[in-house]
Amino acid sequence: MKKQFLSILISSMLTVSLLVGCGSGASSQMSSKFQRLETDLRVGMVTNSGTIDDRSFNQGTWEGIKDTVSQTKYLQPNGATEADYLQQIANLYDAEYRFIVTPGYKFETAIYVAQTKYLDAKFVLIDGSPRDHAGSVKVGNNTVAIYFSEQEAGFLAGVAAAKQIKEGDFGFIGGMAIPSVKRYKSGFEQGISYANEHLGTRISLKDENIIYIGSFDDKAGGQQLSAQMYDRGVRAIFAAAGDVGLGVITEAKGRAAKGEEAWVIGVDVDQYMDGIYETGSNQSVILTSAIKYLDQSTYDMIKAEVEGKFPGGQTLTFNVANNGVGIPANNPNLSEETINTVKQVTDQIKAGNIVVSGEE
Repeated sequence: MKKQFLSILISSMLTVSLLVGCGSGASSQMSSKFQRLETDLRVGMVTNSGTIDDRSFNQGTWEGIKDTVSQTKYLQPNGATEADYLQQIANLYDAEYRFIVTPGYKFETAIYVAQTKYLDAKFVLIDGSPRDHAGSVKVGNNTVAIYFSEQEAGFLAGVAAAKQIKEGDFGFIGGMAIPSVKRYKSGFEQGISYANEHLGTRISLKDENIIYIGSFDDKAGGQQLSAQMYDRGVRAIFAAAGDVGLGVITEAKGRAAKGEEAWVIGVDVDQYMDGIYETGSNQSVILTSAIKYLDQSTYDMIKAEVEGKFPGGQTLTFNVANNGVGIPANNPNLSEETINTVKQVTDQIKAGNIVVSGEE
């Protein structure tokens, strides 16, 4: 009964929300698509590696917070240790922010401590579960752990890219080899294999074109690695690597501006705008993006709290079935045939006829 309730809760929140269209209280350049909630609740966020405008994980999460309520704030820690994270959580708490969002597995031990220390606060941990240093997991009654089926998003992006390009080599550049990034890669591989087997494509993803750089911040490294791949004849690179992916996009834009083919598959959010190299026609190197609706999941948890329905103590998974992952609704570089194919595959996943494994 509890699992059924959670499924209904996620689906209903996503369905309702989808129909609605940098410092203290700072907003990104993107306008909010969410309806403002009338509440005195103060919502804070502590950023992960990278910046608030990384056009990826941090920014995707922040988009579900900014402008959602009247008082929002994000803080960027000085480092990436448990103590650094706890310090900023404490700073938010002391400023009377009682709803705190933390994006990324690096917050697991910090939230394990914070959820017990600040019992009158609510915590949303994305891509992780509160755990102690021995690895024991405990999701407190004032905490929600959120995961995404990255493998399904990667699968759809792989199908779309393979169907559109039809033949040749693809590449994958991951940040750190953490579970979420590995699931993206696994799904991408499975999507390519599915397209090769069922859609008549001939795409390869060779071992030499699969690289984990070991960082989410090294833009220069991302640009260098992608240059090497493009020089080897790789036609499209799936970059699941935060700011590293921006380096990949930079390299692709430079090549596209010179008339060369260099496609990128974005991650976490729709990165089409980042890939524009010809402003007059809005041409972009982003073929499509594997999306986790980070903003949607964050907004839904805030809305649940405001409505007295916060699912504390639970672990929620957002996937294709509840519209939690996918590719962008608008894909200017994909043909109508490709888009229709992806829609059909999406329906097959929802129906359970296609099962995408999250394992390597």
